Amino acid sequence: MMVPRHRPRLLPLILPMLLLPALSACGGAKGPPPLSPAALAAVGDHPGAPREALARAIDTLFDNPSLGQTRAVVLLHNGRIVAERYAPGYSQNTPLLGWSMSKSVTGVLVGLLVSDGRLRLDESAPVPNWQRPGDPRGEITLRQLLQMRSGLAHVETDTPARDADTVRMLFLDGRDDMAAYAEAQPLEALPGTRWRYSTATGVILADLAARSLTESADPQVRQQVIGDYLRTRLFAPLGMRSAVAEFDAAGTMEGGSMIHATARDWARFGEFLRNGGMVGGARIVPSDWIRFMTAPNPTNPAYGAQLWLNRPSANGEEELFPDRAPASLFAAIGHMGQYVIVSPQQHLTLVRLGQTPEDKRAALRAKLGDIVELYARH
Repeated sequence: MMVPRHRPRLLPLILPMLLLPALSACGGAKGPPPLSPAALAAVGDHPGAPREALARAIDTLFDNPSLGQTRAVVLLHNGRIVAERYAPGYSQNTPLLGWSMSKSVTGVLVGLLVSDGRLRLDESAPVPNWQRPGDPRGEITLRQLLQMRSGLAHVETDTPARDADTVRMLFLDGRDDMAAYAEAQPLEALPGTRWRYSTATGVILADLAARSLTESADPQVRQQVIGDYLRTRLFAPLGMRSAVAEFDAAGTMEGGSMIHATARDWARFGEFLRNGGMVGGARIVPSDWIRFMTAPNPTNPAYGAQLWLNRPSANGEEELFPDRAPASLFAAIGHMGQYVIVSPQQHLTLVRLGQTPEDKRAALRAKLGDIVELYARH
C-alpha cells in the first residue's frame, strides 16, 4: 500500500502532543507551591525543626478553611519563640478568651491555696450546703473536683444547647450566682467513681478559692481578693500582664471558662507548666502540684487535674494525639479550638487560638500534631 507523501509532515505536530503527558508529570513533580512571604516570616531562622516544613504547617492553620479560623499561633522551643503569626486584625497585644483553658489557671490557683494551707486536697470540699447532716455531697473531696470525678449531675452539653448546665449557668438562670447553681446539683454517682467533664466544677473551685481568702459575701470583696491573689501570686511572676478573669454578679470568678490573655501570655503560662511550676529559676507553685495536675486520674487516663494528657481516653474520644507524641505531653484545651500544648520531653510549648466548630476539631487537632511531630522525641 502506498503511503501518502504528506503523512511525514504531521510528525512535528503529533510529537508535541505525545510528549504532553510526560511534560505534565514532570511539572507535577516540582512539589507544593512556594510559601508566601508572611508564612516564611512567621518562622525564625533556627526553629529547631525543618524551617520550611514548619512554616508550611503553620500556614495551613491560617489558610485552610476546613480548620476554622486561626487567629494566633505562638511556638516556643527551649524557651525561645521560634514561630509567631496572627490573622489580620489580631496581634501580640490582642487578649483572647481561653474558654476552658481557664480551668488550668484555676487548677494552679487552687494549688497555690493548698500550698498556703488554706485548702486541703483530700478533705471534704468546704461547700457550706454540702456540710449539712446526711448530705452525700459532703463526701466530695477537692481532689475529686479537680480530677472531674465529683459525681455531681452536671450536664456539659445537650440538645437543645439551652438545656445544658453549662449554658444555663453561664448565660441563663444561673448567671448571677454561678456557684450557687453549680453547687445545688445533686449526685448521680458516688464521688470518685465516674469521670465527667464539667465547666460547673471550675466555678465551684473558684468559689472555694474565694471562700478560703475571705469570709465576706460582698461581691466586690470576693472579686477583689481573688483578683489581687491571682495577680500577685501568678500573673505578675509569670509576666502575664494582659491576663484578666471575668466574675459573676456574686463576685465569683468564672474559673471554668472566662479568662482572657494574649497569645504570648498563654504561652508564658504553658512555659511555666513545662518548667514544673518555675519561672526564671523562681518557684511559683510546688513541683508536686504540677506532677499532680499532669498525672492520669483513676477514672480517665487522658485527664489529669484541670489538664488534658496525651494518653488514650477511657471513652475513645481523643483530645490530643497519643500515637504521635510523647505520653508526657499535656495541654490546656478550650472551646472552639483554643490550645496550649506543652511537651516537656520535646522542650515545646505551642499556642493556637481561634474559632473552630466542633465538627472541624479533629482536623485541627491533626494539623497541630503535624507541628509537634516535626520535633524529635528526645
